[in-house]
Amino acid sequence: MTTAGLHHTLEEPFYVLATENPIEMEGTYPLPEAQLDRFLYKVLVPFPVENELLSILSRTTTEEMTRLKPVANRETIRSLMQLILQVPVAEPVLKFAAKLVLRTHPENEEAPDFIRQYVRYGSSPRGAQALILSAKIRALREGRYNASVEDVTAQALPSLRHRLILNIEGQAENISTDSLVTQLQQRMKAEG
Repeated sequence: MTTAGLHHTLEEPFYVLATENPIEMEGTYPLPEAQLDRFLYKVLVPFPVENELLSILSRTTTEEMTRLKPVANRETIRSLMQLILQVPVAEPVLKFAAKLVLRTHPENEEAPDFIRQYVRYGSSPRGAQALILSAKIRALREGRYNASVEDVTAQALPSLRHRLILNIEGQAENISTDSLVTQLQQRMKAEG
């Protein structure tokens, strides 16, 4: 719904991309945590290195227009979405993802001290869903037909970094949620 109260129906599949530039934040407000949680991933895009910057310049500062070519149509995307749901995930992999998410909550009895010290709210169930769906996609992209713990851990940062809410101490010490998720994964790996 628009601010004017108009409804626009989007044909499926559709997706939403949002960008955030910390330099241009004046006059804007951060999204509430519940809205951030609806995004599957939060991807950090670093400033381009020289060869990437040169490529950007060569594609955007000439008369020659780059022509985009479709790589998939609506039906292909829908069938890929169905395929992802069919990828099996073994019980130990599901348990690993569940434990990882549960341990992001400071009140969880298995949460490590660093989570209790710096986190106000841990990941939601959507974080666990993001981990499993992303793990399935990664497995397929690598030519495997079932998701593994390694697939889950490879997807943990983009799936969880925006779902951990720091407490005052975490904010004051400028703790990154990436470092907390990484430490948590290392702790769980050491436990076996």
